[in-house]
Amino acid sequence: MSTHPPVRAARGTTLTARSWQTEAPLRMLMNNLDPDVAERPEDLVVYGGTGRAARSWAAYDAIVDALRTLADDETLLVQSGKPVGVFRTHAWAPRVLIANSNLVGDWATWPEFRRLEAEGLTMYGQMTAGSWIYIGTQGILQGTYETFGAVARTLHASGRLDQPSLAGTLTLTAGCGGMGGAQPLAVTMNEGVALVVDVDESRLARRVEHGYLDEHTRDLDEAVERVLAAKKDRLPLSVGVVGNAATVFPELLARGAAIDVVTDQTSAHDPLSYLPEGVSVADWRTLADRDPEEFTRRARASMARHVEAMVGFMDAGAEVFDYGNSIREEARLGGYDRAFAFPGFVPAYIRPLFCEGKGPFRWAALSGDPADIAATDRAVLDLFPEDEHLRRWITRAGEKVHFEGLPARICWLGYGERHRAGLRFNEMVASGELTAPVVIGRDHLDSGSVASPYRETESMADGSDAIADWPLLNALLNTASGATWVSLHHGGGVGIGRSIHAGQVVVADGTSLAAEKIERVLTNDPGTGVMRHVDAGYDRAREVAHERGVRIPMEEG
Repeated sequence: MSTHPPVRAARGTTLTARSWQTEAPLRMLMNNLDPDVAERPEDLVVYGGTGRAARSWAAYDAIVDALRTLADDETLLVQSGKPVGVFRTHAWAPRVLIANSNLVGDWATWPEFRRLEAEGLTMYGQMTAGSWIYIGTQGILQGTYETFGAVARTLHASGRLDQPSLAGTLTLTAGCGGMGGAQPLAVTMNEGVALVVDVDESRLARRVEHGYLDEHTRDLDEAVERVLAAKKDRLPLSVGVVGNAATVFPELLARGAAIDVVTDQTSAHDPLSYLPEGVSVADWRTLADRDPEEFTRRARASMARHVEAMVGFMDAGAEVFDYGNSIREEARLGGYDRAFAFPGFVPAYIRPLFCEGKGPFRWAALSGDPADIAATDRAVLDLFPEDEHLRRWITRAGEKVHFEGLPARICWLGYGERHRAGLRFNEMVASGELTAPVVIGRDHLDSGSVASPYRETESMADGSDAIADWPLLNALLNTASGATWVSLHHGGGVGIGRSIHAGQVVVADGTSLAAEKIERVLTNDPGTGVMRHVDAGYDRAREVAHERGVRIPMEEG
């Protein structure tokens, strides 16, 4: 157990570093490890089972010391959670460059990664854990809201629903941790009913406390009775039930429960983070550490039963999709040969948005003052008055979202939109309408920043699912465009060997230099998404490139 004191980011306008360009990554690193934000802060784990913000407490302390003394013409290099160098660059260069979990292809396996991790040579950065831009459960909530909204529109278009919302439907899912905890609120915000299974009652209790889940119980019969009654009355409701999805999903299928939508967001990407049937939560870590290979075998066997039940629901008429955690591949490795019978969420619902460069745009108030987020909410609505979907989200988020750590917000904006919001925030800082600078970033799950054949790039039109040049180009372009910090990771939410992805963060500190950087970064970053989908042959991406002025040399002339 760590003896390091709890971490909490500074608030207010007093700098603890030499400028806001270095104060920002310092506060966001600390915010990732705030006990109100991180899953296991004492272990430096932010979310996703093993996603860390730093490799060790000694490395964390060294990063903090480096950021506090870093000049505005210097760049800190961080290799898998450890600061390894400070070099003189220039004012337009990133203040921090981060690489996490990257392994050469033939060595990119979980056993090899764990061996290297045990030797203290690497760490798992997940997506926003090791890139210091995690904002708590809200970070995935908005994308989850978008996804379930798209599910509703799909069901409506096919005639299975009489309205483009989830009213009168029941969604079954599992996993209520740092990522999965967003699902119940996303369903109810889309007017549906959710039943969420989790092995760990404390996760369910935390989601109830923070308003992401309405209630929880240990009694499956009680949970089913509650959700079916709410479905009948067309009332939004989310209920968590303590149990193992590998046991509960088959049981509900056998009962013939009237379930309309099925997905999952357990930490299936890492078999050591998925609890097999027959293992207690209390024994979880001990058994996983004692014999990881046997634990992996048992976890995959349980995932095979879990996914087999999901396919059973699909065969019975439910809308079923993989929510990007590699559970289908793990179930296949566990011996189930129909694991890929249902699609991933990106090809099923999200890719048309990616063609427009649309994706997760998030920001955090370094002041710590919720009033700053309320002001930026109003600014976003003023900028895009015609977007009713965005208005509905911002309004509901303001009413329902519990801030975890530094107050933050997220919404999905596309090419030609993100830089407008960023520039407006910078103006608000300059005028004093905001009391301190704002950090602007995104998830690594975005339109042009990831190669992930089991998630974001599954079933690309040209078969380029596994081409990883795109996130590398994204990271290089964001570095050249003036991002405050840039990260390049391997593995993310799908596991070692299965993805390469990049992130960027830029700081609105009210200066003219920040405005120049914001305009370039927040134009070019989503522009890589349009570019990538044009190259893959998507007509909508070609239309967007033509309409909005994205230069694609192979399309010119």
